[in-house]
Amino acid sequence: MNITADAVKQLRERTGAGMMECKKALVETKGDLDAAAELMRKQGLAKADKKAARVAAEGVIVIEKSTDARTAAMVEVNCETDFVAREQDFRGFAQAVAAKALVTGNSTLESLLAVKLENGETIEERRRSLIAKIGENISVRRSVVLSSQGSLGAYVHGTRIGALVVVKGGDAALAHDLAMHVAASNPRYLAMGDVPAEVVAKEREILSEQARGEGKPPEIVAKMVEGRLRKSLGEITLMGQPFVKDPDVTIEKLLKGAKAEVVAFERFEVGAGIEKKQDDFVAEVMAQVKSAGPAARH
Repeated sequence: MNITADAVKQLRERTGAGMMECKKALVETKGDLDAAAELMRKQGLAKADKKAARVAAEGVIVIEKSTDARTAAMVEVNCETDFVAREQDFRGFAQAVAAKALVTGNSTLESLLAVKLENGETIEERRRSLIAKIGENISVRRSVVLSSQGSLGAYVHGTRIGALVVVKGGDAALAHDLAMHVAASNPRYLAMGDVPAEVVAKEREILSEQARGEGKPPEIVAKMVEGRLRKSLGEITLMGQPFVKDPDVTIEKLLKGAKAEVVAFERFEVGAGIEKKQDDFVAEVMAQVKSAGPAARH
């Protein structure tokens, strides 16, 4: 049957899919726009399921703040390539996810994915349709919402690292500086008392082994180890780190001077902890040659 250009245009506007895909769907459904849109949605879900196992370690960090600047949502949305991470539809989706996380304050990723966007789709439905359109695996990896009765620092470095810091006392400038510091220095814990006992024990064991290898008497080794342990733990705790804007001052001293305290902080970095696939192109070519058989080598 004859499919008009106007019908293809309307279906493209509804689905965001390519012209040829739209025309094919209209042919299959005998020109029925609603049936074609439903067919493409089903096909899109199938594509999304097929791509779900592919590693998505690129993407963006987005922070959305409330109008009173007392609450902020931070999300990480992933894709497979840096190229797609710069793509307008992908970034628009990530921004929409952050906006909904802020408004709803959803405590779990599952509940956030079920939230409806302005067009009536849930975030999960939009994610799947975006996979079908773009052709890469896309995932909403994590989100957090923090609120403060005092100041709330928020900072995004480019699009790949984000930090939120809840501060009691101080001012907005201090909170922003602390968020920048967290983004740059990546503290794992707030203070030494927050470091798990097993982490402390492991670090003490490593430092003791190093000190014994230096041939010092046992009583000297014990003192050396405790001094080095304090320094080592200081490097991974926010309170113990030197302030990025003034390395002569620790964050603990900075906060004391401002009569302020950090209540909580969060830091997201795109792809952190995701094992990325390393492409071995030589092995890939060799595998293709072997599978082609002897004739391919002549």
